[in-house]
Parts: sequence; structure tokens; C-alpha cells
Amino acid sequence: MQKIAKINQIRYLSAAIERLVRRTGSENMEEPAGTEVVRFSGFRFDRRRGVLSRQNEDGEFFPVPVGSRALDILGLLIDRHGELVSRDEILNTVWPGVVEGANVTVQISALRRALDEGRSNGTLIQTIPGRGYRFVGAVAQPISEAQPRISPVDERPLATTPLPPEPISRSSRAPRLSIVVLPFVNLGTDTDQQYFGDAITDDITTDLSRLADMVVISRNTAFTYRNKPIDTKQIGRELSVRYVLEGSVRRSGNQVRVNAQLVDAETDTHLWAERFEGDTADLFALQDEITARIAVALNLELIGAEAARRSEHPDALDLLLRARATAIRPATPEIRAERIAILERALAIDPGSIEAQSWLANALGGRVAANMTETPEARGQLLRAQGRFAEAIPEYETVLALDRNWVNAYFGLGQSKLHTGAIEETIPLVERAIRLSPRDPELGVWFNEIGVAHLLQSNTEGSITWFQRARNAIPAHSKFRSYLAAAYALRGEGERAAAELAEARRLSPDNRYSSLARLRTVYYGSPKHNALREATYFAGLRKAGMPEE
Repeated sequence: MQKIAKINQIRYLSAAIERLVRRTGSENMEEPAGTEVVRFSGFRFDRRRGVLSRQNEDGEFFPVPVGSRALDILGLLIDRHGELVSRDEILNTVWPGVVEGANVTVQISALRRALDEGRSNGTLIQTIPGRGYRFVGAVAQPISEAQPRISPVDERPLATTPLPPEPISRSSRAPRLSIVVLPFVNLGTDTDQQYFGDAITDDITTDLSRLADMVVISRNTAFTYRNKPIDTKQIGRELSVRYVLEGSVRRSGNQVRVNAQLVDAETDTHLWAERFEGDTADLFALQDEITARIAVALNLELIGAEAARRSEHPDALDLLLRARATAIRPATPEIRAERIAILERALAIDPGSIEAQSWLANALGGRVAANMTETPEARGQLLRAQGRFAEAIPEYETVLALDRNWVNAYFGLGQSKLHTGAIEETIPLVERAIRLSPRDPELGVWFNEIGVAHLLQSNTEGSITWFQRARNAIPAHSKFRSYLAAAYALRGEGERAAAELAEARRLSPDNRYSSLARLRTVYYGSPKHNALREATYFAGLRKAGMPEE
């Protein structure tokens, strides 16, 4: 098995090097005859160029938007068609030296959406629970065919003699959450600075490909549109995508400005735009910061846009997108109930959906059964909800190792650190979440957590600033009022403290703020954390007028 994996690894590395050489070589070089073209079930997979195409009823092939990582897995499964391929073998062969086990599931899901659309007789990629995957499509032997002349715009063969088309059903609509990131334009006078725009484009493409259910056009295809007039509707038709991200980079001295716009390719309407500025003293850090913030913002915007595309007969993914869109709105009991109801409908349609299970686990917290925790993020959320903060920390760290832009994981990790006594590590983690998603609906919760960290460190002045920001962000949150009451009391402002405590009691759904004894029943943490809370939060509430019993 190790020998087979090693051979496949060499094959894929060679193919990657060959694609790189082809990309950087002269455009006038004659294309060598292809020997890496595979036909199966109405598809044509050109492994040399990294293009998967679907054959329509007229015998023409149209590119299918699938990311390069998914195509690497497809190539391996085709090589071993009919055989079981384990997750570890996929990792060792396709991404040697990279530990991204959870991403294999994401890429397999992307492949299934592309390959199984319109099929009525089962999936082409079988999952063998706990063991791996098997490609079961009928694969023709790799053929040697002269490379047809390819349009640099849509990669469609201009002159071929197609095989007789297989009768398949093909939707005319682009896949949900499908996007192409066009090369960012350099607006500066120095053409040598184009590398920075290209790096931004590459990083955004990579970060978006990590997001669940996202279909991202490969970098190679996107860069064929460089220096061409942009017609988003045409690009949407040619690449079969719903969204186009375009942008520009302008550098002046030590300052750089990046503009990004998200466009609906079907209607040519702008959905989102943002400007980012920074100092080039640490160019790599600035690049990481900008691309991470764009990826996080796009995730929220795309989920909201997809949820707005209502369907009369929604499938599990439709419902999942609607549920994820509710997370963009401020959390209320009604919103949480709506989210749970939508996710339960999604699971009724697709009981095996790990993503729906994970989102439902997050929504239900400690009431969710253990078999609904198949991802590190869901396990971390459950452990944190159960007060098992030390156990939650490695789960969140795993999430961030797989996706550096998962803002909720930064907050979850920061809160877990706070409750285990590592208070000094909390503030930078939560501040990172705020930087990545400065308009997040959970901002009030994040502000409050930083305030708590300051309060526990006896920095009363600093805590009041953050508690006030939390209260202003979500005025109806009773906990923020109680912390502000404690901080005001510790600073000697008795009237303001009493007013905030009264408001906390009014807003609270239960009687937890009736006495210190009652409030202690809802809090837990490490001995160090509990001692600090007694000396600050509870001491302040006592001064604000909360009785012991």
C-alpha cells in the first residue's frame, strides 16, 4: 500500500510541476499531444490542464467549476477506480506533508455535487464509513488525443469530434456558492507591483476554497481574464458561476489600498464592496490580514445571498444555507428557534449531512447527542457549552489549523483560555476575531469577553470601555448589563451600577440576578478563574446591591 501511495505521490507531484512549467512558459509554445484525458459518465477530465468538463445534449463539453484540490482527489480515485482508497492515502498522495483530514470530506462533497447533478442512479463516489472512498463510475481507458485549440476565455474546445453524448440531465443554473476570483488590477504606475495583486488573488482563492460548500474556479482559469474587459454576466455563463469577485490594488510609498467588489453574475448587481488600507512595513502580514478579512466577509455575504434565493422545493443544502444565514442576524430566542427548526428539516432530508449535524450541534449546545459531533468545531462548541473548557481548547486549535479564518473558533478558544485561567491569552484571540469580522452580529459578545478579561485582571477602567461597547452593540443582553453594573460599582459609581443591575434583572429570562447564590449556579470554571470572579465580578455586584441569598 505504501509503495502504491509513493508512486501516486510522484505522479501527482510531476503533474503539478508540469502544470507550473506550462503556466510560466511561452504562450507560443506548441501544446504537446495529451495522454492524460479520461472519459467517464458524460465527463471529460483533462488531467494535464486540470479541467473537468461535462458533455451536454449536443455533444459539446463545458467546464465544471471544481477546485484544484478536488480534482487532485478525483485523479487519484480514477486511477484506483473500483478500489477502496483510504483518507490517509488521499492525504499522503495528494497533499504530502499537510494534515488536513477534515478538508478531504469538503472536497469529496464538492466532487459529488459536480458529478452527481442530474443523476438518478446513485453517486459516482461511494463512501465506505470509517474506511474511505471508492470511485464506481465506468472509466474509459486514458486516450491520446491531439489537444484541441482552447479558448482562453471559457476553455471550451473549438474544434473536436465529440463522442456520442450520454443521456444526462444538466441544470442550466450555476452551482450554489460558486465563485471566480478575478485577478486584482494594479492601479499604480509601477507595473512591477502587480505581484502583490496576484498574491492577493491567489490567497483569496485558497481561503475561499476552504469554506464549506464553496465552489471556486481555479486560479489558472481565472487568470485567463487578466487585462480583458469585464462582463460579469458573460463570465458567469462561461464559467457557470453565480458570483464574481473583482478588485484593485494601489500602492503609494509605504501605503497600500485594496478595493474588492462582489458581483452577482446573473444580474450584474453589486452585493458587497469594501476598501482595505495598510502599511507595507510588513508586507506579508498585511497581505494575510487583507485576504483573511475579505474571505470572512465574503463567507457572510455569499451565505446571505444564497439564502435569499428561495426555492419552492428546497433540498438539504438550501435549508442549510438558510440556517447559516440566520447566524448573520443578531441572536434572539426566536432566531435560535428558527435556526434549529430549519436544521432539523435539513437533517430529515439528508440524515447523513455532517455539516447539518455540526450546525445543529452548535445550536443545541449541551442538549445535542454525542453522535452529532463529527467535526472539531462542533466538539469544541459542545465541550465549551458543558463547561469542559480544557478539553475544548485542542478542538478549537484543530479548527484553526484547518482554517485560519474561522472567527468563531478564535472566540471559542479565547473564552476557553479565560475559563482555564490563561486570561492573558484571551484578549489577542478575541481581538483577532474582531479584526477578521468587524461587522459580525456577535460583536457584542466578543466585546464583553474582552471586558471580562480586563475585569478579572483588575483593570476596571479598561473593562468598562468594553462592557459599554458590548451593551451598545446588543442592548437587550442582560449579561452585559450585569458586568457593567459590577464594574461601575467597583469604580464607585453606585447609581449607575444600580441602574444597570435593575436593567439586567428586567432583561433576564430567569431570576439569576436575584442573588449572588443564585448567580453562582450558572457559572463554572477553573479554581483560578472562580477566585478571580469572586474578587471582581461578584464583589462589584455585591456593592451594586445584589444580596447574598
